[in-house]
Amino acid sequence: MSTVPHIPLFSFRLSCLRPRVAPAVGICIGLLATACSPASEPAPIPAPIPVERASIAEVRTAILEGRTTCRMVVQAHLDRIEAYDASTGLGAISEVNPRALVQADSLDRALADHRRGGGDRSAGSAALGPLFCAPLLVKDNFDTHDLPTTGGSIALAGNLPPRDAFMVRRIREAGAVVVAKTNMAEWAFSPRQTVSSSYGTTANAYALDRTPAGSSGGTASGVAAAFGVAGLGSDTGNSIRGPSSHLALVGIRSTLGLTSRAGVIPLAFDRDVAGPMGRSVEDVARIFTVVAGFDPDDPYTEAGRGHAHADYTTFLDPEGLQGRRLGVLRVFADPATGDTAVLARFDQALTELAELGAEVVDDVRIPDQADLLAAGLFCRRFRYDMGVYLASLGEGAPIRDVAEVLETGAYGPDAEGGLRSFGSRPLDVHPADDDPPCPDFREHEGRQALLEAVLRTMDEAELDALVFPTWSHPPAPLERANQEYRGDNSQGLIPAAGLPAITVPMGFTYGNLPAGLQIAGRPWSEGLLFQLAYAYEQGTRHHRPPEGFPPLP
Repeated sequence: MSTVPHIPLFSFRLSCLRPRVAPAVGICIGLLATACSPASEPAPIPAPIPVERASIAEVRTAILEGRTTCRMVVQAHLDRIEAYDASTGLGAISEVNPRALVQADSLDRALADHRRGGGDRSAGSAALGPLFCAPLLVKDNFDTHDLPTTGGSIALAGNLPPRDAFMVRRIREAGAVVVAKTNMAEWAFSPRQTVSSSYGTTANAYALDRTPAGSSGGTASGVAAAFGVAGLGSDTGNSIRGPSSHLALVGIRSTLGLTSRAGVIPLAFDRDVAGPMGRSVEDVARIFTVVAGFDPDDPYTEAGRGHAHADYTTFLDPEGLQGRRLGVLRVFADPATGDTAVLARFDQALTELAELGAEVVDDVRIPDQADLLAAGLFCRRFRYDMGVYLASLGEGAPIRDVAEVLETGAYGPDAEGGLRSFGSRPLDVHPADDDPPCPDFREHEGRQALLEAVLRTMDEAELDALVFPTWSHPPAPLERANQEYRGDNSQGLIPAAGLPAITVPMGFTYGNLPAGLQIAGRPWSEGLLFQLAYAYEQGTRHHRPPEGFPPLP
């Protein structure tokens, strides 16, 4: 991919010089009218900026102030994908968007039109969208009308959905550029690793011989390597929070019903959640503000009406841990089963939380947690939910029933067990009407009993949130990701109870292997979770980029 040539000052100011207007007048009209005024400073010359650690706000500000252009920012991320993804063996990217630069040019023109209409250069210009020119990565199970969506399966190779997923549409309307789609575990079956039959294997950007976990490992490693400023993932049991923890990122699983899954290839619609993953709490909060809210195409979001906040960045307070009571779920930090280095890092995180003003309440226990979780709370509704999704593709759907995949053999070795297990229910019978029935979340007595037990425990101990290590083991070796899968604490409690949870970096073990702190709260408490995670992040500054993906020359 070619790099955009340096734009000289003369060509950048050419719009100020109109051949039909006298120079004395023409010099002060057009794109740079205010910058050409004798009372103002000379306009800066746009140039590429470092993007390896740039935030959404920093990218937006640099463009609006004229220090760079959207094209230069997007080109920088495309250059990093070309330079590093295949050559290192990272394998995070499934498809690069061939229209990314066209979209960047369109945003640059919109900015020029805005200025010609009298708009200023300030970063607060609302007319340009809250994610203006944010280069984002999107997991391969989100529908994109202009890029293939395979769900990690060769059976859907070349599938071009007729429309964008709700979240993809929202981020694009907010000004983001979808730079690329990212690899994922086939059909999102695996929390252990990210291996697809459509695009291959993704490695961990911090240690290429380690797993990024699954199923959103492509988004996680891609964002960590700065192929995009942030990205979108999905989480049925682990797949946002687990890979985020393994890649020193922030990732949030919202309350079930606060965010839409419309246009996202499902695994279990009564548990699936989609959402952002990024290098900072602020970036994730900015994207979450855009994607949260009611969607008539997702019936679960009816329960979320009125619960989404207008701007989640208003919760970002560096003193936000002061006076908060945090309950420690020691069941997820058991020395008998956890890695000693990770558990030591977690104990240090508890000390840091206390030093930042929180009251840490140790060894909180949810009565009968194991029995409540063992009560048949997972519904194997994949075949039914996939049938609904495939129908949404219309006549262009590559298949009509996911059970066809077993007949054709269009799957990888990691997916056969999942296809047979998850796809065992009927195609055309809603799980609630099956025998035995599997009700939706709000009608599911077992899941509601678990939720009530968690909330009762939090209320009795007057807790604001619960904390535990996202994984109690470091990332497993890539070649033994299945055999050495252990320590995944995101499964079970949080998705079964429909609760929100966020993971934030809590440091590294064994030199360069990331570890994450998970903070869980009551339903609809995402604002508080952002507040707590931000205060911890700002007070500890544990994030650092991976060493194998330096700035390009």
